[in-house]
Amino acid sequence: MSERQYAAHAGISRGAVQKARAAGRLVLHPDGSIDAAASDVRRAEATDPARSRRGPAERVRPVPEAAVAAVGETLREQGLAAPPANSAMTFLQARTANEVLKAQERRIRLQKLKGELVERARAEALVFRLAREEREAWVTWPARVAALMAAELSAACSEEVNVEVAAMQKILEDHVRSHLEELAAPRAPDLT
Repeated sequence: MSERQYAAHAGISRGAVQKARAAGRLVLHPDGSIDAAASDVRRAEATDPARSRRGPAERVRPVPEAAVAAVGETLREQGLAAPPANSAMTFLQARTANEVLKAQERRIRLQKLKGELVERARAEALVFRLAREEREAWVTWPARVAALMAAELSAACSEEVNVEVAAMQKILEDHVRSHLEELAAPRAPDLT
């Protein structure tokens, strides 16, 4: 069969036949003509099904069961059609899931480079440190403001009333500690 005849037989352009011949995807007879049956088999083995222009039924390739669940989950996360639980998956579906995962990985890597993402352990340590600093600020607050509050209360009430700084500090500390204990107690989230 000539290149032109094989192109018509395979439903591809003559240029595609020439590329396949140069790449060694065609089986040639000693006279240089093309062995159509053997060339069809060799081209089918070497051709990416996703790039084939043939019908979707010819693109189906079985995927190992271990990968089907992960691929299906990835497709569903992106709102794409995923195969039912115990059915075959097409090469195109698996390839789409792979491309989605690669894009997600690149996005995460870019977010890390931009400083938009941090490691979880680092974030937890930072939140813990900030919470501890906030708690310590509240615990030491009564000692800082007790004298000021006692002086203001004494001045506001009358000249005869004397508010003791130590008593004021003790009362404030009791209220602050009570409030901090309430904040530390586990509570159900408000869903309203």
